[in-house]
Amino acid sequence: MQQTGSRSGLLYGLAAYGLWGVLPLYFVAVKGVQPVELLAQRVVWSVLLLFALLTFLGRWGELRAGLRSARTRWLLLASTILIAVNWFAFIYGVWSDQNIQNSLGYFINPLFSIVLGVAFFRERLRPWQWAGLALAAGGLAYMIVALGEVPWIALSLAFSFGLYGMVRKVAPVDGVVGLTIETLFLLPVALTFLAGWSVWGENAFGRLGWQIDVLVVLSGAVTAVPLICFGQAARRLPLSTLGFLQYLAPSCQFLLAVLVMEEKWRPAQQIGFGCIWAALVLVSVESVLAQRKRRAVLPIAEPGAVAENAEEAIAPGPGATSVR
Repeated sequence: MQQTGSRSGLLYGLAAYGLWGVLPLYFVAVKGVQPVELLAQRVVWSVLLLFALLTFLGRWGELRAGLRSARTRWLLLASTILIAVNWFAFIYGVWSDQNIQNSLGYFINPLFSIVLGVAFFRERLRPWQWAGLALAAGGLAYMIVALGEVPWIALSLAFSFGLYGMVRKVAPVDGVVGLTIETLFLLPVALTFLAGWSVWGENAFGRLGWQIDVLVVLSGAVTAVPLICFGQAARRLPLSTLGFLQYLAPSCQFLLAVLVMEEKWRPAQQIGFGCIWAALVLVSVESVLAQRKRRAVLPIAEPGAVAENAEEAIAPGPGATSVR
């Protein structure tokens, strides 16, 4: 059962990060819409889509149960704030032609997720993994000093989504129900903004052509589908494993930024990115080698040592990690 859950979690994770990898193309297509309005539109259309999905699946009872639990409400209120910050930062990054910063944020995010796993879930790292984290921190620090500016978009994306993943891992709801509650929390604010812009005549919806309107309506699906997949993956996989999967999205985003959108990749960014990429490779390779070593040792263990080895696998020693 654990293997089945891990396999399905891996598939959900690949789907989520693959879709997020090509997401900048969507936001480039709706660039005429201001970031705040687009965020509000995403909330409204996501709620409608999720309501239809809950009706189709017959899961309204789970949503009511989640709302009745005070602990679940507080956890999802926290995740709502975090995902709203993440959405806005990402949209603003595309809107202001800073897609390289967007990709940087999601390259940092896996490492930040590993730190959260260590800090809050007692996931233990080995020396080479700590070395990878130090290398990534050094690369980020170099960029800040060399460029003379803090990459606030990248840091906002990394911290907000890393914390979001941590909160959703402990929230006792699945992806569909959790995302529905989150968007419901945001709905009153979104409707207030949209009503105000309509009164003042400053809204883009209905003014930029039917093609843009269709794309804005599709923002519900663009928002909901990868987040539902991520919510399912977060409940099935350790945070550190989620961190490794996250390489897919920023890699696609970076290639789009440099090759398609032709953003300038400055020398300081090249050195900083190089340090972070090297850190990701170091952490990943070390983890894979450690897993192979454990699997090679267990089959040849003496019969009397099976229980002891099983205990060690469940409760790793000081130099181990909980990546499975």
